[in-house]
Amino acid sequence: MGKRVILIVLDSFGIGAAPDAAAFGDEGVNTLRSVSTSPFFDCPNMGKLGLFDLDGIEAGGHERSGELLGRCARLTEISKGKDTTIGHWEIAGLWSENPLPTYPNGFPEDVLEEFSKRTGRGVLCNKPYSGTVVINDYGDEHVETGKLIVYTSADSVFQIAAHEDVVPVEQLYEYCRIAREILVGEHGVGRVIARPFVGTSGNYTRTPRRHDFSLIPPQNTMLDIIKDAGLEVLSVGKIKDIFAGKGITDFVYTSGNPEGIEKTIEFMHRDFEGLLFTNLVDFDMLYGHRRDVEGYAKALSYFDEKLPLIMERMKKDDILIITADHGCDPSFTKTTDHTREYVPCLMYGANVKPANLGTRDTFSDIAKTVIDYLGVSGEIHGSSLL
Repeated sequence: MGKRVILIVLDSFGIGAAPDAAAFGDEGVNTLRSVSTSPFFDCPNMGKLGLFDLDGIEAGGHERSGELLGRCARLTEISKGKDTTIGHWEIAGLWSENPLPTYPNGFPEDVLEEFSKRTGRGVLCNKPYSGTVVINDYGDEHVETGKLIVYTSADSVFQIAAHEDVVPVEQLYEYCRIAREILVGEHGVGRVIARPFVGTSGNYTRTPRRHDFSLIPPQNTMLDIIKDAGLEVLSVGKIKDIFAGKGITDFVYTSGNPEGIEKTIEFMHRDFEGLLFTNLVDFDMLYGHRRDVEGYAKALSYFDEKLPLIMERMKKDDILIITADHGCDPSFTKTTDHTREYVPCLMYGANVKPANLGTRDTFSDIAKTVIDYLGVSGEIHGSSLL
């Protein structure tokens, strides 16, 4: 078989404040520095690939690798945003000149009126809220009235929470599709998210049947270029949702990081030529936003412990790239939002000559690296890291 790239995004694993962090209210943030203070943080394998060799790294005294096993770089985000969608789009070669719209005061009345008219259901909440708190604060009224809990966050998201006994999951997905049709143009949020939950008053819990309905990327990305060249683009986790299915040839959803790692290894057993693109979301969703330093550190250490299994599955023409899409510093108390940070890029493979490439101007260097390595041509931002 031909060449393969295994690209893994450790969702929110930032490595220090970006040069323009202050403009985002994120002065002094550093996800890696925060998690490296935990006694549970232990990442020797990423260390060997250059994690602690990167420019400006602060990692609580963790040692540089000595002899690098891989090629590493610190990447700067050029797009105007710090969310999942914009970060992944830039990794895939698409720059976003404007941030996606956010709604710190809730969504406008005309949007909600149209949504209610088309779903036949009223709306509760309509403000930024923690997803675990919102179902306990509004769950009883939702169960009683059948109104949908609509809320947002500091991200560009329109989230709809509904109890599975009140609104069957497929029905909730249909409501999300309706919202997605409404939320375009100036209100084109990055994602409409279904947030089903179960349980009884005072004990409501979210279920894993969350589903994201993303904005379609406005231009082609490396995924389209690879797919159009007749190669495969395999997606693990929420990658398919982030790109609204565009440029994906096969996919699998996952319930969290452990399954994401398992499914990545399973796909690596398959004979294919092209890109395997994985998102490990727990770092962000379970630990970053919840400001859980110890949980974040444990999750990173778990990934690091499993990393040799991924490396062992690699064929001679495979390249592994490990990166992130933004930060979410669990020690930053000003907000529970993402943080504007540099991200790591760690590369490994028989065809990868170890080197520290310093600091790069855009996440899109990954896209350019991938399409160049796979030998496919297309117009894309970035410069190859090879």
